[in-house]
Amino acid sequence: MLKLADSHVHLDDASFDTDRDAVIARARGAGVSLQIIPGVDTASWPRIHALCTPGSGLFPAYGMHPMFMHKHQPEDLSKLSHWLTAHRPVALGEIGLDFHERTVDAEGQRDYFMRQLMLAREWDLPVIVHARAAMDEVTTTLRRIGKLRGVVHSFSGSLQQAEQLWKLGFHIGIGGPVTYERAQRLRSIVATMPIEYLMLESDAPDQPLSTHRGQRNEPARVTEVLQCIAQLRNEAQERIAAATTANVRQLFAISD
Repeated sequence: MLKLADSHVHLDDASFDTDRDAVIARARGAGVSLQIIPGVDTASWPRIHALCTPGSGLFPAYGMHPMFMHKHQPEDLSKLSHWLTAHRPVALGEIGLDFHERTVDAEGQRDYFMRQLMLAREWDLPVIVHARAAMDEVTTTLRRIGKLRGVVHSFSGSLQQAEQLWKLGFHIGIGGPVTYERAQRLRSIVATMPIEYLMLESDAPDQPLSTHRGQRNEPARVTEVLQCIAQLRNEAQERIAAATTANVRQLFAISD
């Protein structure tokens, strides 16, 4: 069985409350033995900490997501710093910018993003970045702050934008969207990109694959993402599985 890493899955989400153990078991049965669970607000951090027990194959990240601005308070940044002290995670995230909706608090997002990036640099942690309708600004911000590493999850930008991230040493996370034939730009990037910057992800319970439209997504379906990418690249699944799992282990400093 191939060993796979899911670089982005919200296993603490309430949609898994009734069958979380079974979801994790299905993932393990499919070979997905390593999973990164990012936080989205302060309430999510204790849930994630409780899930990520030693030997579970689950690893925590803590951060404040731009789409949950209404839940964030300025003092939460101090809470995050204290939380990092008490419960050092493998990454800081999920953080970033999301300007998809016109009514967003763009300045508030920028402030939280910048300050969390500074925390990541201070703590020497990789970052898990969300970037929607804001890729150029996210990249500019990462470059301006400097001395950062991480992954832009659910990448949906252009080849030129991906290349700018790679120049900064950032990975891109690829999941369910690549399985849709209409995603021609994304599929073209994945087909030829340097494999050392590629990570697989589910983003479960979100972003179901084309074969599971309208359903709750699950981490076990990372195997189908792998199959799709192998076909696009005309490469063996074994090579892609080994490379992407190694990328996750290296970025997040997780020993085999």
